[in-house]
Amino acid sequence: MFRELCSLYAVFFKIGAVTFGGGYAMLPILERELVQKRAWARSEDLLDYYAVSQVTPGVIAVNVATFVGCARRGIPGGLFATAGVVTPSLIIITLVARFISSFEDIVWVQKAMSGINVAVAALLTFAAVNFARRSIKKWWGVLFYAASFAAVYVFRVPSVAVVLAAAIGGVAVSAFVERHKKSFTEGKK
Repeated sequence: MFRELCSLYAVFFKIGAVTFGGGYAMLPILERELVQKRAWARSEDLLDYYAVSQVTPGVIAVNVATFVGCARRGIPGGLFATAGVVTPSLIIITLVARFISSFEDIVWVQKAMSGINVAVAALLTFAAVNFARRSIKKWWGVLFYAASFAAVYVFRVPSVAVVLAAAIGGVAVSAFVERHKKSFTEGKK
């Protein structure tokens, strides 16, 4: 068990060390590391963890690490995975605070951040397209997608409200479809 706990720590340390741009940018990395390489989760599970992380307090990356770790090895797994994902940030922030007094004024740092921002934008686009492709499976999913996008982008509705409304809408639509399937099936008899 300790070996797998150390493995959880190491994998999430690696993810935390290479993820710039927050939780959204880490989705492709999580997919590759947890689903494709190690089979620690299915794509559907990862999307569920990611969705729940959106509406729970805290940083998305930390929440996902905690969920995956708990799913693998219970509370100790959650603790090791969470520690792994936050350790690189703690190290980097400590070094930056200790040795660089005016970080943002250094020209090479500004240029590096510009390059990182472009790479993060590409990762976010990739994650969004893959996430949408895997999540939208029914006709009403397209409607929810469009309504959610408009609510967040155009009307600036808080994300939590959009996710909760979509959850309620998903339950309502599923119940409606299920009820009409039964009616249709009974009508054929």
